[in-house]
Amino acid sequence: MDIEVVRKAPLFAGLDDESTSALLKFMKPRSLRRGTVLFREGDDGDELYIVATGKVKIGRESSDGRENLLSVAGPTEIIGELTLFAPGPRSSTVTAISQTELLSLRHEDLLTWLQERPQAAMNLLRALALRLRKTNDTVGDLVFQDVPGRVAKALLDLADRFGKPAPDGVHVAHDLTQEELAQLVGASRETVNKALADFAQRGWLRLEARAVVLLDVDRLRHRAA
Repeated sequence: MDIEVVRKAPLFAGLDDESTSALLKFMKPRSLRRGTVLFREGDDGDELYIVATGKVKIGRESSDGRENLLSVAGPTEIIGELTLFAPGPRSSTVTAISQTELLSLRHEDLLTWLQERPQAAMNLLRALALRLRKTNDTVGDLVFQDVPGRVAKALLDLADRFGKPAPDGVHVAHDLTQEELAQLVGASRETVNKALADFAQRGWLRLEARAVVLLDVDRLRHRAA
């Protein structure tokens, strides 16, 4: 197991060697192929997961079968932490969108570990607060921002987490289909594709298969504001 992956996760940031080693003893590795479901909305759950490598999508399904993509999680990010202190049905479905390696931690084991490490409990509260703030921002964007603005903001967020320098910009391998990208910004595929085509025509980005190269980040930031 990669000890640095655990140390970079928001919940466990700043742990000393002893605390990290003690935590790793409780963790179990899990591997998912692209398209494999980790858990489904409504499943019972008492584990959190840390993404070691790869990416997963987190979504919910409406009563008529439509999917709403809430977010994409990648290395060092935590999934399923809400069930640790309130075990019960999962509130979303998590599916691998690339080959993904995870570390799992059971509710009971985390509580045992936390009893001697109150600082880690504060880290958890901070991580949950950040998650709530991000959710509030997303809701605000759906109400106040147009689709091209939401597309620009989503691409910038993906670039911040998964982007790598390229000769002509920032290469972002988001691993999402066009439909999944549309679900992420809460709009139709046609509307999102129109916004992407417009950005490409303006020279702000270049589209690739399950990836994008951001050529003019400043312009995109201005459009996302």
